[in-house]
Amino acid sequence: QVQLVESGGGSVQPGSSLRLSCATSGFTFSGSQMSWARQAPGKEEYEWVAGIDSGGGRTDYADSVKGRFTISRDNAKNTLYLRMNSLKPEDTAVYYCQSGYRVPIFRGQGTRVTVSP
Repeated sequence: QVQLVESGGGSVQPGSSLRLSCATSGFTFSGSQMSWARQAPGKEEYEWVAGIDSGGGRTDYADSVKGRFTISRDNAKNTLYLRMNSLKPEDTAVYYCQSGYRVPIFRGQGTRVTVSP
């Protein structure tokens, strides 16, 4: 059974940092490209945020988060991370861990991030 379980969300002030984690099981994590996406309040569409290849050597970011967010992975722990710095109110969303680089194959249940003064 494939499982992707996100954690690390919360309510923070603008300018703060958070690190999201995604613990995975049920598939070959070390052989899988992975990504993060988010869904802002009131919006139906998911916004792709960042992707990482299976070895961690290639990463890509949405323009909206480039320079502030860092995606990484620990294949020994089957865990994906998203370090978010200089958070802005417009980063408020539910963040989802996904297998696949841009097109999701599996998606977790999400962790909520709220950025407000």
